[in-house]
Amino acid sequence: MNKFLILFLFCAIVLEAQSQTAKWDSTYRPGNFKQKVEQFKSYPNATTDIIFLGNSITAGTDWMELLSNPKARNRGISSDITFGILERLNEVTEGKPAKVFILIGINDISRNVPDSIIVRNYQNIIHRIKKESPSTKIYFQTLLPVNNEFLPVKNQYNKDEHILYVNEELKKLAAKEKITLIDLHPHFLNNDKKLDKIYTVDGLHLNIAGYSLWAAILKKGKYLEN
Repeated sequence: MNKFLILFLFCAIVLEAQSQTAKWDSTYRPGNFKQKVEQFKSYPNATTDIIFLGNSITAGTDWMELLSNPKARNRGISSDITFGILERLNEVTEGKPAKVFILIGINDISRNVPDSIIVRNYQNIIHRIKKESPSTKIYFQTLLPVNNEFLPVKNQYNKDEHILYVNEELKKLAAKEKITLIDLHPHFLNNDKKLDKIYTVDGLHLNIAGYSLWAAILKKGKYLEN
């Protein structure tokens, strides 16, 4: 009996070690990354710009139309990760925008980037913006929940503990860096602590109702006002 227990414990330790050393790649960039960055660079900049920076969840709407705000600019790239944001951040900071709203990290989690690295990259993003565009107000938003009850199965599913951990660390970081934290996550939960189906098309991306809720949160918090 003891032999079986020892074997079980050994297997458990091996599996845990493997999970902690899962392969991840900081150099990953979406196929259209270069094209999108060049497109963003071709647009004129203004110090009144309100930048929405992130991945497909940010890219999935027209922020100018959604918010009825002509100053809103979409800088989302589908499948982007925190390393991609850092690589293209100068495109944002060179324009010295009034505000930057950031939502990024769920694709890092799906690609096994360690939670600590994601949080470190958050800090680097904040420090870069402060240094390169000191007058820009920074708004970091918590990661949205996901819902694994949809098919096909996505890599972002069943990693809720990572989402929660990263969000908690982001709250601490925002307090430390004295930037504004917008806690989106709880607003999108259902009773099972998953992304409510009324707000999503696939358990990850938002539908019209989801974007409308997001916009309502921003407006209610008066984050868009001067």
